[in-house]
Amino acid sequence: MCETERLFIRTLSLDDVPELTAILSDPEVMKYSIRGVCDEAATRRFIEWCLEIYAAHSIGPWALVEKVSGKLVGFCGVSPEKVNGVEESGLGYRLAKQYWSKGLASEAVQAVLHEAFNQKQLSSVVVIIEPENIGSLKVAEKAGFSTFDTIEFHGRLVRLYRLTSQQWSALDTHEMKATIAR
Repeated sequence: MCETERLFIRTLSLDDVPELTAILSDPEVMKYSIRGVCDEAATRRFIEWCLEIYAAHSIGPWALVEKVSGKLVGFCGVSPEKVNGVEESGLGYRLAKQYWSKGLASEAVQAVLHEAFNQKQLSSVVVIIEPENIGSLKVAEKAGFSTFDTIEFHGRLVRLYRLTSQQWSALDTHEMKATIAR
């Protein structure tokens, strides 16, 4: 799909089930996930859903592979999300705990947003974050998400941020972030 300075970003495949299960079975990684901790069967269902989303929308949660090690470190992508009865394009990301606080989530989000706005022509992208999830709040704000509404989502009070294509175009930070590989 694309790459950044430190990451290859590609579609997930069923071959990723073991590595992604190791990430999504970590309670700390999944603390703020509506899915909760995922075992191998749940991870397989998630990847099968991703494959359906790729086929239907040409976007979705993509695998993040560290260039140096070749290891799957998580996922990041934009996919359809029902919010208050309306289908939105929702940004989501998860990284293995050992890759937190290294800037990889921000790097991946920049590349994914570049793809979403510049290649897929989306008019806006939302991100849903629980107020206690400080790490995700920092990643979203660094990417340009600045204002939010507080809503209830799956029984939780969350912040719903929206970034429009016009706001994205006005940002300087995305210029160097994504190298689209065609």
